[in-house]
Amino acid sequence: MFTWEFATDPYPVYGWLREHSPVHRTKLPSGVEAWLVTRYADAKQALADQRLSKNPAHHDESAHAKGKTGIPGERKADLMTHLLNIDPPDHTRLRRLVSKAFTPRTVAEFAPRVQELTDALIDRFAERGEADLIHEFAFPLPIYAICDLLGVPREDQDDFRDWAGMMIRHGGGPRGGVARSVKKMRGYLLELIHRKRENPGDDLISGLIRASDHGEHLTENEAAAMAFILLFAGFETTVNLIGNGVYALLRNPEQRERLQASLAAGESDLLDTGVEELLRYDGPVEMATWRFATRPLSIGGQDIAAGDPVLVVLAAADRDPERFRDPDTLDLGRRDNQHLGYGHGIHYCLGAPLARLEARAALATLLRRLPDLRLGADPADLRWRGGLIMRGLRTLPVEFTPAVTDGTSKL
Repeated sequence: MFTWEFATDPYPVYGWLREHSPVHRTKLPSGVEAWLVTRYADAKQALADQRLSKNPAHHDESAHAKGKTGIPGERKADLMTHLLNIDPPDHTRLRRLVSKAFTPRTVAEFAPRVQELTDALIDRFAERGEADLIHEFAFPLPIYAICDLLGVPREDQDDFRDWAGMMIRHGGGPRGGVARSVKKMRGYLLELIHRKRENPGDDLISGLIRASDHGEHLTENEAAAMAFILLFAGFETTVNLIGNGVYALLRNPEQRERLQASLAAGESDLLDTGVEELLRYDGPVEMATWRFATRPLSIGGQDIAAGDPVLVVLAAADRDPERFRDPDTLDLGRRDNQHLGYGHGIHYCLGAPLARLEARAALATLLRRLPDLRLGADPADLRWRGGLIMRGLRTLPVEFTPAVTDGTSKL
C-alpha cells in the first residue's frame, strides 16, 4: 500500500482488505500506525460513533507523532480549532455559525457566479484545442468560488490560488512549502478579519464576525481557523471531484455519451445522479479525516484500543459489493446510491451542496462547449497526487476541437 502504483488504482487492494482484513492495522508512510476500516457497514458505523473523537489530543502517541495526523503546518500556525479537529459541544457551536452559508437555498443563489467562473475559465483555453484540466479548470474554479463566498477581495485571490496550489502538492513542492503557505494564509486571514470588522460586507467572514460580536463567543483564532478550513476543504475536494469525474467519463465513453445526450435534451436528472455516482465510483476523498478512540471499542469484530487512530476508507466502502450492485461499474443513472463520499453523521461535509453545484456546472459546461473532449495522454502516464486523505490527479491533459469564444466572460 501507499506506493505510486497503489495510488494509481487502489481498488483491488481495498477489495482484498474488505474480504480478508476489513479492519486492518497498518503503518502509514508517516510512521503512525492506524486502523483502516474498509467495509460499508463498518464504515458507516464508525463515522457516526461518538467514541471516535476528532480531537488529536486523544491520540495515544508522542506529540511529534500527533503532528503527523492533520494538515501540515496547521498546529504551528495555531489553526487547530476548526471543524475537522473538534467534537461537540464546540463542533456543534461552530458548525451552526457557518451552516447557513451552505444551505441548498443559499448555494443556489450562488449558481450564476459559479456559471460565470466556469465559462470564463473555459474561455481561456477553448481556442487552443488542448488544456490541462486540473491546473486550468478544476483547480481555479473552486478557489475563486470559495474566495468569493468568504469575502476575499478579487485583487487578493491569486495569492490564495498560489498558497492553495502549494498545499495540495503533498510533497511535490519545496520542503516545508506547505507549512509556509499555511502560515501565510493564517496571517492574511487575521488581517482580513480585522478589515472586515471595520468594514463588514455580505460574506461569510463578515457573518462570522457578526456572530462573534453578538455573543456567540467566536474567538479570533477560531474565526481564522474556520475560514482556513472552509477554504482548504472547500476547494481540494471539488478539484478532485471535477478532475476524477471528467477522467472517469473519458474512460467510460458510453456513459459520457449517455450524459451528453441527456444534457442535449434539456434534462438534468442524469446529471444529478451522475455527480452522485462519480462521488461513489472514484470520489475526491479517499479516507475520512482522522478519528481517535476515546475508549476501547469494537469495529467489525476487531478490538480497538483507547488512543488508537482510525481511518475510515471511503473509497473502499463505496465499492463494497455487499452494499452496491456491480460496484466497479460506472452507472450514471444509479438510483440506490447512499454513498459515503462526503461522510456521514455530524461531520458530514458542510460544503457538499456547493461542491455538487460546482461539479454540475463544470461537467455540463465542458460537455456542452467541448463536445469531443478526449484524453491528451496515455492513462498509464498520468500520476495521482500523494497524500493520505484526498484522491486526485496531478494533471489531466485533454484535447478537443478548438472553439471560438466571444471574449466577454470575466473571472
